[in-house]
Amino acid sequence: MKVRYTSFFLLFLFGSLTHVLVSQELYFPERGNWQEKTPVDYKINTQKLEEAVQFAIDNEYSGAKDLRQAIIKGFEREPYHKILGPTKKRGAPAGLILKDGYIIAKWGDVKRVDMTFSVTKSYLSTIAGLALDQSLIQNVDDFTYDYIWDHTFDGDHNKKITWRHLLTQSSDWSGQLWGGYDWADRPPREGGIDDWKLRKLNQPGTVFEYNDVRVNVLSYALLNIWRKPLPQLLKEKVMDPIGASTTWRWFGYENSWVTIDGIKMQSVSGGGHSGGGLFINTLDHARFGLLFLNNGNWQGKQLLSKEWILEATKPSQANPNYGFMWWLNKKGSRHWDGLPEHLFYAAGFGGNFIIIDQKQNLVIVTRWLDPKMIDEFMNKVYSAL
Repeated sequence: MKVRYTSFFLLFLFGSLTHVLVSQELYFPERGNWQEKTPVDYKINTQKLEEAVQFAIDNEYSGAKDLRQAIIKGFEREPYHKILGPTKKRGAPAGLILKDGYIIAKWGDVKRVDMTFSVTKSYLSTIAGLALDQSLIQNVDDFTYDYIWDHTFDGDHNKKITWRHLLTQSSDWSGQLWGGYDWADRPPREGGIDDWKLRKLNQPGTVFEYNDVRVNVLSYALLNIWRKPLPQLLKEKVMDPIGASTTWRWFGYENSWVTIDGIKMQSVSGGGHSGGGLFINTLDHARFGLLFLNNGNWQGKQLLSKEWILEATKPSQANPNYGFMWWLNKKGSRHWDGLPEHLFYAAGFGGNFIIIDQKQNLVIVTRWLDPKMIDEFMNKVYSAL
């Protein structure tokens, strides 16, 4: 199905005012069906695009295909780290490139369900956006303590934390959840356990720190305000309306079960750091990316407000390269040289990416690309344009 966007340009021609109609079509694939076009249809250099695809295939993530082993090795510095959620052996490199919603390049098994690690965070952020759209959260700058009245946000420091701080990974939340301690997640290179435990806490909102325990605190808080399992919400409000498959799953940990309204529910994780997180195929990732490309609108239905997407993709105070669990290609430590600054993307361990360019109507999904090679891969794609 296609949705037509129309813009009017005013041209003065021979002293008269003329309206010139410029149209652009964006294609939304039906469930189980996705149309393809060739690069030639868009005057894209086919040879260069094929070189970019081959580069992604040739530069496979070097970690073990047994992701349980890859996780153990990747986070071996962390004290008390345990795998508490399911894992799955990964496939070979795979990916898609969409232009105007059409597939113009693909490689690997795009129907294979794989772990996606921290790409899950961008899906979790979307659950927060839906809560704001439905006024379950009144304002992202509200204190989370005012919504979650158990002991999760007790204490002078944790009471200062807002939804914004959790979404931008700048809360410096202090505590323990599902057996994981905030200070034990990606600890500093210097010091030891006593130093990490007794560190000086940062004012919420001032310091960015990638921390899965705190991301799981956000997930737990959202579960409490929705009072329904987050995978069920994602399915009903996003994945079913965009025609995603029925194969994706979102897991938590073996010990992350809670009872709300007398019903036992699992608080899902925001990544695969300790197992769990979103298990999904490449095609479903691409549908999710296409929804964000079109500012939350799918086939004329506004599933997620445009205002939320604009807010979610703004630089945060603590990190100009990070919004609401979306990475931004702004000038900073994560900037991809030679590529547009308006790009935003979801990123996960092992080279999992969903990259969105709203100006050129591009969605790019990669699986198991060596993360150190992502900027070179992207530059090859853009050189084909």
